[in-house]
Amino acid sequence: MTGTMTWVGLDVHARSTHAAAIDTMTGELRRAKFGPGLEAPIAWMLQQPGPARACYEAGSTGFGLYRAATTAGIAMQVIAPGKTPRGSSDRVKSDRKDAELLARLLLAGSLTRVVVPPPEIEAAREMTRAHDACRRDLMDARHRVSKMLLRHGRVYPKPTTWTTEHRRWLSRQQFGEPASALVFADLIAAVDGLTARKQAVALQLAQLATDERWWPTVARLRAFRGIDTLSALSIHLELGGDWRRFERAAALGAWLGLTPTLNQSGESSRQGSITKTGSTLARRLLVESAWHYGREPRLGATLANRQAGQPDHILAISNRAQQRLYKVHRTMKARGKPHNIVVVACARQLAGFLWAAATAD
Repeated sequence: MTGTMTWVGLDVHARSTHAAAIDTMTGELRRAKFGPGLEAPIAWMLQQPGPARACYEAGSTGFGLYRAATTAGIAMQVIAPGKTPRGSSDRVKSDRKDAELLARLLLAGSLTRVVVPPPEIEAAREMTRAHDACRRDLMDARHRVSKMLLRHGRVYPKPTTWTTEHRRWLSRQQFGEPASALVFADLIAAVDGLTARKQAVALQLAQLATDERWWPTVARLRAFRGIDTLSALSIHLELGGDWRRFERAAALGAWLGLTPTLNQSGESSRQGSITKTGSTLARRLLVESAWHYGREPRLGATLANRQAGQPDHILAISNRAQQRLYKVHRTMKARGKPHNIVVVACARQLAGFLWAAATAD
């Protein structure tokens, strides 16, 4: 390496940013602190000797700083915070120390960067995550209704709830105290409002999925059992719309956090729970889809309609997935494995089949 270069680590928060810069020629360490906003840290980095290479950890502040720095000609990286090396004996943590640590690790090449999605991918992904947040809110609202009824000793006699018949049963519930009646009406109104909101967002997502930027891959993913339009679009966007950045199917499974943890020392080796790295939403959707593969392989009318128009090699991958995952499910169950472990193992292999379909020429 020749010439002057500055390596910058940034510890970014909503209302403050701490910066540490290392000059490779002099070894000088410079520090700075900024308030909210992007202009001040960008201007400071541009004033450093030589070209600046900078980084900050991914978090709630998003990718605005990355895009502003890149536009200004600064080589910026967004770092995976869970993979930043930290000393086990280091008990003092501060924003100043974190910024310096990032600068030194960036200089040493010891950081793992995350892929920054294009703005259109990020915008579409915000909508899929809004739908998932609405789903969770609706589930919580329904639980509040059932818990209130349970406190009053009322339990719906059938196992399936939130059907038309269940709603008629709810409408017949009466309470002697006016306050309880008002609370129950408010809880029901919250469920109705969230239901309508979830349906509206789902409709918008269904229209978004047909966009020519997403539809070719979404259509391929829909050809698999247990994956419909919303799941296919969500998984595709969570991966940044680029399946080819994973060289192998195993790399995708590891990125999704579906591989077991490993503790190996000397001759001993022990596997634990899955790593749960990467996208929580994509991992949950794959696990939910994997539940469908516990049934015998078949091509129903719904799946046949989703597969219509897909090339033969995509249909062959989908069929192999059904055959393989059903066999894995039966084999692991016969060995006495818990059901959740079986489903996660199927989800890991399902991710590999999806990768094969998405990257097939």
